[in-house]
Amino acid sequence: MSGYKNFLILMSVVFIFFSCKKNENEVAGVETILKGKATIYVDETVLPIVEDEVMVFESKYDAEFSLVSKSEAEVLNSLYNEKAKIAVLARDLTKKELKLFEQKKIVPKITKFAIDGIAFVSNKSNNDTLIALKDVIGFMKGERNSKIKGLVFDNPNSSTVSYMNNLAGLDALSDKDIYSLKTNNEVLKFVSENDGMIGVVGVNWLSQPEPSMESVISKINVLSVQGLNKPGYYSPSQNDFAEGTYPLLRDLYIVNCQGTSGLGMGIASFAAGDIGQRIVLKSGLLPNKVPSRRLNIISGKSNKEKE
Repeated sequence: MSGYKNFLILMSVVFIFFSCKKNENEVAGVETILKGKATIYVDETVLPIVEDEVMVFESKYDAEFSLVSKSEAEVLNSLYNEKAKIAVLARDLTKKELKLFEQKKIVPKITKFAIDGIAFVSNKSNNDTLIALKDVIGFMKGERNSKIKGLVFDNPNSSTVSYMNNLAGLDALSDKDIYSLKTNNEVLKFVSENDGMIGVVGVNWLSQPEPSMESVISKINVLSVQGLNKPGYYSPSQNDFAEGTYPLLRDLYIVNCQGTSGLGMGIASFAAGDIGQRIVLKSGLLPNKVPSRRLNIISGKSNKEKE
């Protein structure tokens, strides 16, 4: 009988041990705002800044992100279909889009963290580094001029196409002398090899080019743009972003549809916080809130006083 009791006690101890181990593993796997694994769907035109934010976040916390780079339309579809829970977009959600989420009983938490822009680029052989926005829009509507042989976009579903179509009042791009490739880097490469073509890209790919793209960037001009019915030409620089003079500005947002206190909340708070805003500033884009600077004033005696 005593042997049977000992067996029961042993089995109880083993059961309690594995139950505790299971609970520890479950707790370890719970996602919090600073710990766990998550996937972020990213508008391809702003991938570099998101990579920077994620890299620093991961270095500070026990978190791991997978980045899925897609066109704006694909990112939005992934959110609607609940395939994506966290996304980065180059615009805010519209009232119609928010209504769609409301119908699914989803309340997206939207955090603005940076100001980006759309840039026009040309081949280095083109000595004219100025372009009027009205000429680009006119070209999109079928008006031809000697300055532009063709427009080159990344892909038909991208945020740059959507942005420019909205400005031009168009539903879709024309097939005549307007080309769609796949990525911003492909646009830059195409323009560097073809005189007279104007590329339309996200500024982030110019402010943070990949090492392999540096030779390509050296073969293109970034054009200064004149706004609609406005004097002056302005470049896609931090200074002109800050002054609001560059005519092709857009805001960057983190859209969090997790509905819980997970990594979506963590990365959004981080990107909008002091460290995240400094990362944006260093990237060449404009932070939503310019980080404050601390000056340490050291009071000391002058040489005359020391004597």
